[in-house]
Amino acid sequence: MGLTCDGPLAPQRCLPCTPEVSPPVPAPQRPQRPPQPRTTPPRRRPPEGTRPVRRRTQDERPRWGMRVATGLSVLVLGAGGIGHAVVTSLEGGIGRVDPFKDMKNRPQGGHGTNLLLVGTDGRDTITEAERKKYRLGGAPCHCTDTIMLVHLSADRQRASVVSLPRDSYAEMPAHTDRTTGKHHESHPVKLNAAYAEGGPTLTVRTVENMTEVKIDHYLEVDFTSFMKTVDAVGGVKICTARPMKDSYTGLNLPAGSHELDGGRALQYVRSRHVDVGSDLGRMERQQKFLAALIKQVTSSGVLLNPVKFQQVSASALGSVRADEGFGTEQMLALGKAMKGFGPASSEFASVPVGNPSFPVKGIGSTVRWDAAKAKKLFQALREDKPLAPAEPKPAAGPKEPAATLVDVAPEQVRVQVYNGTPKDGLGRTVDQALRATGFATTEAPLNGEARELKRTLVEYDPRWDRSAKSLAAALPGSELKAVKGQGPQLKVTVGSDFTEVRRVRAESRQAGDFSTVRGDEVVCP
Repeated sequence: MGLTCDGPLAPQRCLPCTPEVSPPVPAPQRPQRPPQPRTTPPRRRPPEGTRPVRRRTQDERPRWGMRVATGLSVLVLGAGGIGHAVVTSLEGGIGRVDPFKDMKNRPQGGHGTNLLLVGTDGRDTITEAERKKYRLGGAPCHCTDTIMLVHLSADRQRASVVSLPRDSYAEMPAHTDRTTGKHHESHPVKLNAAYAEGGPTLTVRTVENMTEVKIDHYLEVDFTSFMKTVDAVGGVKICTARPMKDSYTGLNLPAGSHELDGGRALQYVRSRHVDVGSDLGRMERQQKFLAALIKQVTSSGVLLNPVKFQQVSASALGSVRADEGFGTEQMLALGKAMKGFGPASSEFASVPVGNPSFPVKGIGSTVRWDAAKAKKLFQALREDKPLAPAEPKPAAGPKEPAATLVDVAPEQVRVQVYNGTPKDGLGRTVDQALRATGFATTEAPLNGEARELKRTLVEYDPRWDRSAKSLAAALPGSELKAVKGQGPQLKVTVGSDFTEVRRVRAESRQAGDFSTVRGDEVVCP
C-alpha cells in the first residue's frame, strides 16, 4: 500500500580520543593468498618525528568518508591492466596501520577475501567555503560512523557488501583504552565506539567477535578523497523516484536523474532526514551510490586509461590508511583477477535487524541484530556463498526496455481494473499486463459505468497518492483523480487511448533472506 515502517535511529556521540600511532609492523601472511615475490622493497614509514611531511590525525578522517571505499576497491581492480610503475607510484600515498597487532584467538579463515572498510568522523581538512556550502559544521566524535564488511569471492567474480549499523549493540572485548591507558573488561557499547577506545585494532576485534568472520585487510578512508574521487571520475548518476530534501545537509533533489559532483554526492550519502528510516534508510542510499560509482568507474574507460586511472586513484588514495599486507603486489594480483567486474558483480545487504531501538542503560538506544538471521548471513560469507537469490534466466526474444523507477513497489499496490470502452476483453488484457509487471490486481476485471471513456482514469484515495503515482507511471497518459474515502484499493478505468502497460520497479528491489540487492538493480536504467 506504499506505507513505510517507522523506526528512526537517534544519532549518538562517542567519547573523543587521541590520534593513534601504529608501528610499521607488517601484516601477517594470509593462508588463502600465497606469497608473491616483490620487485621493489616493502615500504617502511620513517621513525616518528623524522617524517618530512605533515601527518594526518584521526580528526582528518571524517566519519562517512569510507562510503567511497568500495569505489576505491574498484579502482584497485584496474591495476592489473595499467602497469606496475603506475601502481607503485600510487602506493606511496597510502598511510599504513597495523590493525592486527597482538591479536589472538581469531576466527578461522574461510574462502575468499574479507575487507573491513571504515570511515571516521573529522572535519579538519574541509575548507570554510565547503563547510558553509555543504553544511558540514558540528563537532567530530572521533569514532566510526559507517562500517562495511566487503567479501571478495575466491573466484573474484563477486563482491558482497554488508553494512553494519553504527549504533549496533556490541560486546566490546577486554582491552586497554588507547586514550587513558586504563584496562577495561568486556562491556556493552555501540559499535561505533570501538574506534574511539582502541582504534583500528579494537574495531577489527569487535567486528570479528560479532560476525565470526576473519578480517584479511583493513581500509580507512577520509572525507576529502570522497569529493575529489567523484569529481575525478566525472560525477556519478543517481536516479530518484521522488523528491529528496534534507534541511540539515542542504540536499535538494527533484524526482528524476541527476549527475552529482563531489559536493552534492556528499550531501546525498550524508542525509538522514529524507525519510523515516533515518540511519537505515541512509545505508540503503550509500549502497545505491556505491553501485552507481562502480558503474561509472567500470564503464567510463578509467580503468583502461593510465593517465585517468592515476588521477582518479591518486584522489582516492591520498588520504587512505590500510594494513601493510595490502600493497602494490596485492593490487596487481587482484586487478588481473577481476577485469570483468561491474555493477552486476556486486551485491549489497545490511545486517538483519531484530530491534532498531533496543535500550541499554548508560548507552541509550541501540540497534539489536536478529541473531539467527545475522548468523546465517555471516556463515554465507565464510562459506563464500552469494547473498542474493539466484537470478532468473532472461526470457528468449528481444530485450525488454528498462523499467521506470517508482516510489512504491508495484507489489504493494492493489488494483481493480474496469473496461471503459466497447472493446471486449480489454479489461482482462490490462489486468494481466499490470499483474505481469508486479501490481496486485484482482484478476477479475469489470465493465465500467462509462463505455466511451477516451482517457484512461486512475482513481485513488489521497492517503495512497504515492501508490497512485506508481500505477500511473505504468499507464502512460492516464489521468489521476483523488476520491476521498475510496480506501487502499486503486481503481483503473481503461479508456480508448490505452496503448501499453509500461514496466515499473521500485528504487530498491530487496530480495532473499538478507534483503539483498545487486548493483545493476539499483543503478539508473
